[in-house]
Amino acid sequence: MLAYLIRRLFAAAVMLVVIIMVVFGIFFLVPKWAGVDIATSFVGKQADPAAVEGVRQKLGLGDPIYAQVWEFFKGIFAGRTYSGGGDTIHCAAPCFGYSFRSEQAVWPVLTDRFPVTLGLALGAAVLWLVFGIAAGVLSALKRGTLWDRGAMVVALAGVSLPIYFTGMLSLAIFAFGLKWIDAQYVPLDDSFSGWLGGMILPWITLAFLYAAMYARITRATMLEILGEDYIRTARAKGLKEQTVIGKHAMRSTMTPILTMLGMDLGALIGGAILTESTFNLPGLGRAVLDAIRNQDLPIIVGVTLITSLAVLVANLVVDILYAVIDPRVRLT
Repeated sequence: MLAYLIRRLFAAAVMLVVIIMVVFGIFFLVPKWAGVDIATSFVGKQADPAAVEGVRQKLGLGDPIYAQVWEFFKGIFAGRTYSGGGDTIHCAAPCFGYSFRSEQAVWPVLTDRFPVTLGLALGAAVLWLVFGIAAGVLSALKRGTLWDRGAMVVALAGVSLPIYFTGMLSLAIFAFGLKWIDAQYVPLDDSFSGWLGGMILPWITLAFLYAAMYARITRATMLEILGEDYIRTARAKGLKEQTVIGKHAMRSTMTPILTMLGMDLGALIGGAILTESTFNLPGLGRAVLDAIRNQDLPIIVGVTLITSLAVLVANLVVDILYAVIDPRVRLT
């Protein structure tokens, strides 16, 4: 088990280096090769030439590529100092960049918004796991029944309908029509009940999409597993059906579910853009949209790094859980 964990941690560290290099290449090298002035992208097209030149000096855009890559790496792990244009700016580690438009370091901006996105992702994940897996298992056990057909129709609708449609529909019915829920977001520090009321509809809307996908994959996987020889052997030995399903079939079913969960949860932690926009939640997704509107490139770079790291960490946790669920994985 220890050797397996060491291999996975080493692979994650290598992947982290690759991610940082790819992000640097996308935002700094590709625009340069395409003839785009990166300094202008950082301060906006309306900035005066002196401001553009100052940012070019602070970012070291005239330095060799290896020096720029090193400064980018060093900023993330040890902090960075931007000097040029007559002033000096220090960005403490982890430095994901500095917005010369708003004159703010990117990391504090992201940490202020991160709890909102994390609460949205975790709350929705609990709902879609509980209801999605339960619906999929019941559909597999009651294959061909009215429940199975009805659950799969609802799942198909959940996968097909876009979040902004179901989100606006839920707001129109429950918040503005019936007035059962106050959809106004309230910070958790101000009021737990207010925060809970503002998060219920986003959780349900987001969970409806993912629960539909998890129900379909759970049903398909469970039907395949129920036909395996070891399931028939377990039943032939006289084990209770609850034991056969809960202990043997579900353990094998969890492998593809964990794979999906790692990718989905990691991406959501990076920012659920459509959901946060629909319900006006001040999370990372809204930060990206605001940065795009304001052409604030450092914020976009920071959120891209956060999203990539979240997916990396989520997949590392999934790899470890694989070894817990299936001991054979430790030998691979």
